[in-house]
Amino acid sequence: MVKRRKGVKKSLIAVFFAIVIGFGALIAWNALDQAEDISLGLDLQGGFEVLYEVTPVNGEDTEINRELLSDTVSALNARIDVLGVSEPSITIEGDDRVRVQLAGIEDQASARELLSTQARLSFRDINDELMMDGSDLVEGGARQNFTADTNEPVVQVTVEDANKFREITQDISNRPLGENLLVIWLDYEEGDSYATESMKPEEESKIISAPRVRKTIPSRDVEISGNFTVQSANELAGILNAGALPVELEEIDSTSVGASLGERAMEQAINAGIVGIALIFAYMLFYYRFMGGIAVLTLTAYIYVVLVIFNWLNAVLTLPGIAALILGVGMAVDANIITYERIKEELRSGKSAISAFKAGSRRSLSTILDANITTIIAASVMYVYGTSAVQGFAVMLIVSILTSFLTAVFGSRLLLGLWVNSRILNKKPRLFGVKERDINEL
Repeated sequence: MVKRRKGVKKSLIAVFFAIVIGFGALIAWNALDQAEDISLGLDLQGGFEVLYEVTPVNGEDTEINRELLSDTVSALNARIDVLGVSEPSITIEGDDRVRVQLAGIEDQASARELLSTQARLSFRDINDELMMDGSDLVEGGARQNFTADTNEPVVQVTVEDANKFREITQDISNRPLGENLLVIWLDYEEGDSYATESMKPEEESKIISAPRVRKTIPSRDVEISGNFTVQSANELAGILNAGALPVELEEIDSTSVGASLGERAMEQAINAGIVGIALIFAYMLFYYRFMGGIAVLTLTAYIYVVLVIFNWLNAVLTLPGIAALILGVGMAVDANIITYERIKEELRSGKSAISAFKAGSRRSLSTILDANITTIIAASVMYVYGTSAVQGFAVMLIVSILTSFLTAVFGSRLLLGLWVNSRILNKKPRLFGVKERDINEL
């Protein structure tokens, strides 16, 4: 009886090329768009970063807590909207500090002056006459709530003096329709006017709200209604609370990066990354032959997927982030190397290509998991306790490691497995980087 020789499964090779061509077309079509959509940090496009310490005004006995810091961030966000800066980064650090990062801003001196002054909240009529200010509000007394009848978002505020507020609302409510507005200003300056500011876009105006006063309010509890969403109502409550805060911002550290310097730094980082990745690709192709080619394909996919995920997270790419991306390529290569070395060991022991592939993949998985889990733990600690630059590095590193499991581990095994299981690589150890003389026949 003659045994029929099993032939090559060409369908598996066709699947391999279909996957590679499909993913390659996706990368060619979408990669540049993904790269252009990534937000760049100030070290890549210029700007400045300031670290403030939040302190009580004139030594007042005020507890600096998380809620107070959050309200301070709300006030800073409102001021930055006036500057027209896209995607600012304002983060709370420690127990009493706030870090502000403004990328791509041109007039850094004006921005720093605007941010460092205490939030000056004032309530005026349409003729810009001062009616009350932030000191007339109870500290932390503003909050988002809902109306009882329509369940619409509103802002509730508590004032210090009910009699003073009754007199103000009595005066304004008796004015003609259109003039019965209590205009809420942030950082009103001499020369500003309601007529001018009300014509500006919302994000550029110093007027944060202009509620209509329909009747006399003889109470300390005030409800501001309008076309609020839950988010906008929360933002207004935060600004009102910040305007009533007896705190000031003391600058303790700052970094300024010129636009040309940032552009040059990004160009150098990208060039260094291209050289580093090219050397890695060359090494994999030279040492691992066919398996190295699979690694090059999966690493290319890995870089693209990392950029896509980074965009989905709306993260900001910095120089440390680029460094983490390149480091992630090295770690993804390490996962491939561990797997490929195990496969080569199995081939040297005399196993067939299919058996070597299965055994090598199984033996390498635990080692790869251990190495990457410890790195994720270290990156998580850096994110929790590090500053903004360190956090950017940590985020990119974590994304890189998790992505490498999809591409460098499972993707590489999928693509290599299609060739191995097609039997076209049987008795061709040199394609795996193994010489015939090194194989121990069983």
